Amino acid sequence: MPPVLDLTALRSLTAIADYGGFRRAAEALCISQSAVSQHVRRLEKAVGRPLVTPDGRGTRFTPDGELLVAVGRRILTLHDDALEQLGVDAVLAGQSTITIGSTEHAADHLLPLVMSALTTEFPDVQVRFRLDRGARINEALDRGSIDVAVLIGEGNAATARPAGQLPLAWFAATDWAAPPPERPLPLVAIDDPCTIRSQALRVLARAGRTASVVGEAGYLAGVLHAVRAGVGVALLADVGAVPQGLERRDDLPPVDPEPLHVRARRSAHPRLTHLIGNAVRTALDERPRTPSSD
Repeated sequence: MPPVLDLTALRSLTAIADYGGFRRAAEALCISQSAVSQHVRRLEKAVGRPLVTPDGRGTRFTPDGELLVAVGRRILTLHDDALEQLGVDAVLAGQSTITIGSTEHAADHLLPLVMSALTTEFPDVQVRFRLDRGARINEALDRGSIDVAVLIGEGNAATARPAGQLPLAWFAATDWAAPPPERPLPLVAIDDPCTIRSQALRVLARAGRTASVVGEAGYLAGVLHAVRAGVGVALLADVGAVPQGLERRDDLPPVDPEPLHVRARRSAHPRLTHLIGNAVRTALDERPRTPSSD
């Protein structure tokens, strides 16, 4: 019987190329590193020659390995396209779990619709979420440990797609009184780098209002605690319910919405990006109006 190129093994081989090694490929595919190694050995047995070779502490592809990676991509594309044309879903080939990353801003409003869309489309797949700072989410996408993420700002990667505009507004404790214009406005924000923090300072400076960051936190929960305590005012996502103990402050300069984008890991199926992007846009379109403090 002639040798056969195993599709699962080809997915492992192309993942090694995409993510830069056996360990990262295993994380991206949600399998063990030893399984990835077994897949490579299976392919080497089929073609009768080595596909990877030691290179210092790591490995690199042999010329035959590089050739099989290129051919393997075409084989997998044709395979997945054939399944889709036959009505069989190939979006999550080889996956039993989808891991979604998101920044904390508006996560409580956006993620329920993302969860609903995924569980409706893929009822047999487990959905997991990771909330973190944008930089860490992007690093996880590069490693392949997150499949798709919802992020703030303009996406600059080839796998990023726009997903609507996130409204922003100023919020403070219900008994907080703003200082007179001649005094700095006390601001609470997430540590740098933070897109919304930069937006807050930029808007206030453009309006001629001096600001002083008097409270900082590594995550959104810390910002909310400080604002509730009356430390200062914060620029927050203006979707869903008003955070408990806070009220919207329309007496401060208006702020333009911040773009959202959806970014996928390199080998993720494009339909997964579109599905989550549509869910985010739907959530933003259906958001209730936040009552003002008037």
